Amino acid sequence: QVQFVESGGGLVQPGYSLRLSCAASGSIFSIYAMGWYRQAPGKQRELVAFISSGGSTKYAESVKGRFTISRDNAKNTVYLQMNSLNPEDTAVYYCYADYGPRIDSTRKYWGQGTQVTVSS
Repeated sequence: QVQFVESGGGLVQPGYSLRLSCAASGSIFSIYAMGWYRQAPGKQRELVAFISSGGSTKYAESVKGRFTISRDNAKNTVYLQMNSLNPEDTAVYYCYADYGPRIDSTRKYWGQGTQVTVSS
């Protein structure tokens, strides 16, 4: 019910930046909170950042001060600006959207994931 188009992953050297984007579209209901999780090999998926439809944000401690999440509500698109990347940020990054008829009645839908590799 929700389609995603993710882009922006790739291979970068430590200290460099990447910007991820994710456009979501749903045909019936509304998209509320959006955000990013990541999963490194052998580790559980973890929340990186999320942003509410009103613009409130939350970040994982490990990315505070380096990553910035933003969104364009008109386009249902969420962005993740990642600065000062380090090898520990290497993971598959998954976009998600909370989608449903009301803000208190949503379920999470996931994008296909984009690989971010930080290596010299």
